[in-house]
Amino acid sequence: MSTGPGLESLVDQNISVITNDGRNIVGILKGFDQATNLILDESHERVYSTKEGVQQLVLGLYIIRGDNISIVGELDEELDASLDLSKLRAHPLKPVIH
Repeated sequence: MSTGPGLESLVDQNISVITNDGRNIVGILKGFDQATNLILDESHERVYSTKEGVQQLVLGLYIIRGDNISIVGELDEELDASLDLSKLRAHPLKPVIH
């Protein structure tokens, strides 16, 4: 399995990862391997709800298995900092069905 172009350029950058089970994990990409296992530092999970603001659960140094990753994206730090997550409402993501 190829990691594809671009993952190398995201090392030491803030990224957002959507997992197959519907989790959104944000952190600094510290490394990855040929199976696309990711190592994130200073990471947290964002938990969305329609009733209250986004909760951020601190995870710290965190490894995400490559077979549990749906999407990896660069995080626009300026835009992200301007969001008031306490007022943001959204339905939680549903798991990916293969």
